[in-house]
Amino acid sequence: MKRLLLHMLLLALTMATTSVRANAKKPATDSTATATSPVKVSLITFYPGNEIFEVFGHSEILVTDSTGSYYINYGVFDFNSPGFLGRYIMGETDYLCAVMPPEVDGGVKPGRKMIRQDLNLTPQQAQLVWDKLKENVQPQNREYRYRHFSDNCSTRPRDMIEAALGHELDYSRCNYVVGKTLRQVMSHYTRNYPWEQFGIDLALGAACDTLIDSRTQTFVPLFLMHALDGITIEGSPLVLKSSVIEPGSDQGLVEPPTPWYLSPLAMSLLVAALVIVLSVRDWRSKRPTRWFDSALYGIAGLSGCIIFFLVFISTHEATSPNYNILWLHPLLLLLAVLPWIKRASTTLRWCHWFNIALIATMAMVWVSGLQAPNAAFIPLAFSLLLRSVINVMKR
Repeated sequence: MKRLLLHMLLLALTMATTSVRANAKKPATDSTATATSPVKVSLITFYPGNEIFEVFGHSEILVTDSTGSYYINYGVFDFNSPGFLGRYIMGETDYLCAVMPPEVDGGVKPGRKMIRQDLNLTPQQAQLVWDKLKENVQPQNREYRYRHFSDNCSTRPRDMIEAALGHELDYSRCNYVVGKTLRQVMSHYTRNYPWEQFGIDLALGAACDTLIDSRTQTFVPLFLMHALDGITIEGSPLVLKSSVIEPGSDQGLVEPPTPWYLSPLAMSLLVAALVIVLSVRDWRSKRPTRWFDSALYGIAGLSGCIIFFLVFISTHEATSPNYNILWLHPLLLLLAVLPWIKRASTTLRWCHWFNIALIATMAMVWVSGLQAPNAAFIPLAFSLLLRSVINVMKR
């Protein structure tokens, strides 16, 4: 449970950092953003890395002209900006567009695959991209509100390419499809990191379970890369040439899968087994174990406080509506405290009835498909339900 709370907090702080380079530096001086024709534009795609903020990969735009090569990175943030941490927690995830030194972006981790796609743009289109990029990196323009699904390091290059071409692109022919919903896409990339997926499933709500189109999937850098490979413009391929800058596995640099016995599902089943054993004993003794209920509902209530914050206070994308608030909510803290107040037995009983009703409603949400559960949620919700039943029947 301690690790659960840690990952929920980590998610609240870092959900928006999945595309940030681990070795990203502060923006280079804007004087580097000067160039003359001819201009060549390339999309650089980094395969998934082994850090929590690298699991979805990363995209950048490479512009080459007669003065040199410039990597434009939309995944930079400044820890030293005033009030950074507080604004970040609130969902004010302000990122920067920056020119990165070639030695930084050309020196990706060994083994983390890196692909360059040279785009088939006319000189006028390429110059338009470069002009827009130079405008974006100016101090007064370089900050933008990062959104994990709709405005990130992958969608920004996509929008830039579409703006140069003058129309949206058709991504439907891309055969690189890893899910029909946002949650399924995220589950694919976090398949070796079940605790991270557990935190994502807790924090992100029903919006992640709606069907998405192929253009929406381009929030994932690898999808954008594969999609561009299949696009033609007036009969000519959009990608003139693809080259491997850094060789590596098509899976990226990913950690080995978490052992099953250390997974959230294994931990939640262990909790459920303990709850069943203790509940049988309490049923026979006709006296609920107060210390256990206080611990269980206390942890659940604190988790509910985090979800409440993400749903009703923060502005993080896709955190509201989140129906997990039905089975994890701040009112569970009352179930942790009231057992120790002698005159609160009637109030406690009604609170448990209320909790039973909420969990039953959550079960209907899961069954209906309105919001998909993480497999580990079910044993945990069952544990909270069973303890409420024991308290109602034996008080």
